[in-house]
Amino acid sequence: MTILVTGGAGFIGSHTCVELLSRGHSVVVADDHSNSSPAALTAIRDVSSGKLITHAIDLRDQESMDKLFTSHQIDAVIHFAAKKSVRESVQIPLDYYSINVGCTISLIQMMMKHDVRRLVFSSSCSIYGGRYSAPISEDDEKGPTNPYAHSKLMCEQILSDTCRRHPDLSVIALRYFNPIGAHPSGYLGEDPRGIPSNILPYMMQVAVGRLERLEVYGNDYDTIDGTGVRDYIHVMDVAEAHCLALDHLDDETGMRAFNIGTGGGVSVLQLLATFGEASGITIPYRMVGRQPGDVGTLIADPSLIEKVWGWTTSRDIQAMCRDAWQFQRLHPHGY
Repeated sequence: MTILVTGGAGFIGSHTCVELLSRGHSVVVADDHSNSSPAALTAIRDVSSGKLITHAIDLRDQESMDKLFTSHQIDAVIHFAAKKSVRESVQIPLDYYSINVGCTISLIQMMMKHDVRRLVFSSSCSIYGGRYSAPISEDDEKGPTNPYAHSKLMCEQILSDTCRRHPDLSVIALRYFNPIGAHPSGYLGEDPRGIPSNILPYMMQVAVGRLERLEVYGNDYDTIDGTGVRDYIHVMDVAEAHCLALDHLDDETGMRAFNIGTGGGVSVLQLLATFGEASGITIPYRMVGRQPGDVGTLIADPSLIEKVWGWTTSRDIQAMCRDAWQFQRLHPHGY
């Protein structure tokens, strides 16, 4: 099939493009590179074979999007394009709503216009909020605590409403927890612009001397060591889950949602220790206060996707740290 991947030069998008190409699909990328590097597209080609076409487009530019859909016979869409920092979203909420919600509306309008009825949506565990200390299932009550999380839940609502209006539309939302790691080749990885908002790339930039030390936000949570606990998942597992969802879009129409995670939690201090073992580097850090919008524990209950599709993750936290370090070691200053 020919798959449109929005945000295909980003962290998860680029790894998903590699997986799609390895499975024989043709890939069309739409990415405005506002938070990604075009060099990621070169890296995709370096580790893949197959047809990769790229367009530098803001999804809200409907004229350009109309031309893209007219130029390619798109069979399905995987929608990643969005801003994704919890802390940044608190500072610039209007940007998050404009981009995350606006891009989704524009995309679905183009899909309807061009009779494309299959979509995999990149959602987030953040929509559940911070009320849960046990693994979270898809039916648990939602309680977003920041504009980023609200924007993702709003997008899910928009897609659900659109499915009710268009009964031939099939949408699968993947609510993944905390993707880290990199392609095992080291050619592709996470390369955020500016100071990283996610912990592992921040840690790696400290390891290569780009940043002085890690700041750990909060050590008074009700967790094993007081630091935040997250369900970290290897980015290649996430990429494979998107391809699996693509395969199951034709099972039924309507809106479906699945958690993507390991079902286990790792604290900040545990992650620090594991990365130290993988890299041989001790990361200096200091404890600072909690940040607005942060929560103590987020762990997935991934049993639904295992029951329905037989899928589980296959890479552990050691592999996540090892592969992430391989990318950073080969790209000390990023792409």
